[in-house]
Parts: sequence; structure tokens; C-alpha cells
Amino acid sequence: MTYTVFWWRRPWMVPLLLVVVAFLAFSVPPYLTFDPAQSRLRPPEHNAVYYPALVAHVLFGTVAMVTACFQIWPAFRARHRRGHRITGRIYVFGGALPAGLLGLYIGWHTAAGPSVRVANLVGSALWLTVTITGLLLARRRRYGEHRRWMARSFALTMSIVLSRVVNVVATIVLTPQVGTTFGGSEELMRYSAASIGVWLSPLLLLLVTDWLLERRKPAKRQAATVRSEPYVAP
Repeated sequence: MTYTVFWWRRPWMVPLLLVVVAFLAFSVPPYLTFDPAQSRLRPPEHNAVYYPALVAHVLFGTVAMVTACFQIWPAFRARHRRGHRITGRIYVFGGALPAGLLGLYIGWHTAAGPSVRVANLVGSALWLTVTITGLLLARRRRYGEHRRWMARSFALTMSIVLSRVVNVVATIVLTPQVGTTFGGSEELMRYSAASIGVWLSPLLLLLVTDWLLERRKPAKRQAATVRSEPYVAP
């Protein structure tokens, strides 16, 4: 099978890579200055650990996002199996697992309110759970199930991108309600918009991922049935 076939069968790969590059180009540079004043998240007071943990979380998350794109790239996976295994290990041990563990700490100490705190804790715990499950299945050579769980891990990795989009939309929708629903508090409105983003984004992506996984099952079963049927001469 040629690269052109892979290209046309997976037309979403290039847009996905462009989205990841654009998101990282916008989000990561402020943290490379190691200046807390440049942080996009307000560090809690009297917590000297939070900002270094946040910077490490961002850097490990960057590794996870970049290597995840190679993991789901069919042409790369098919032609470079060793590269697939190497980037997979980097994704797990140099990206998702450390970023997820740091996400638990950052989520617990967030200044954005209890709803965002719980969403961050649940999201980080799910990310760790599905990633570890996918890793264990690969080590047991159950590659079909491994791919399904790593697809879920990929969805949670990319949920941060969607959450930023949802956050902007929610802010636009909720801003006219600052004087009524939020009692004049713009801060409360921003926390509510952030809460919508961090809850809705991973949920939507997980639902879409499982829908796509289930959608592919009948086609695979049908193909397996056709291959197993004996040929009968006319």
C-alpha cells in the first residue's frame, strides 16, 4: 500500500498536526521563560511548588501531544514499527504519565474553584488510567485492545485543545449574564466558563472516540467473515 493511499484515507492527519503546532506555539512559549508572571494560570498564594509543577506539566504535555500524533499516524505506524514502539514509550513515560501525575497536583491546587478542581482531578485520573491500561495490553500483546485504549488516551491528551475553544465560546455566551447570573462578578463568570471547558471537552472527545471505535467494528467483522468463508466453484 502506497503513502498516497494512506494520505487519502486519513485526510485529517495534516489538519490535526497544524492544530497541534498552532496550539503549542501559542501556549508553550510563556512557560519557557520560567517567569511566573507570564503564566496563563494564576498560581495560588504561598505555594512555591505549583509554578515549577505547572511548567513541568506543560513540557511533559507537549511531549505527549507531539508523540501522540505519530502514534495515530497510520503510515508511520505501518512503515516504521520500531519508530512506533519508541515514540509510544516516549508518549507514555516521557509525556502522558508524568503530565497526568503533575495534573493531579495542579488540579488540586487550582485557584479556579471547586468545579474546575474536580474536573482536573477526574480528567488527570482518567488519562493515567486509560494510558496505563493501553500500556499493559501492549505488553500482553493484545494489540487490538491496546489500540482502542490508546485512542482514548489520545482523546484525553487533545482535550486541552478543545477545552480552550469551548472556554472562549462559553465566555462569549456568559459575558452578557455577568450582571444577573453572576452578580456582577467577572471572575465568577470566567471560572464558570473554564469549568464548562474542562468538563465538556474530554467528555465529548471520549464519546466521539468510542463512537468511531464501535463504528469500525462491524466492517472488521464483515471483512473477517468474508475471508473465512470457503470458496465454492461455480
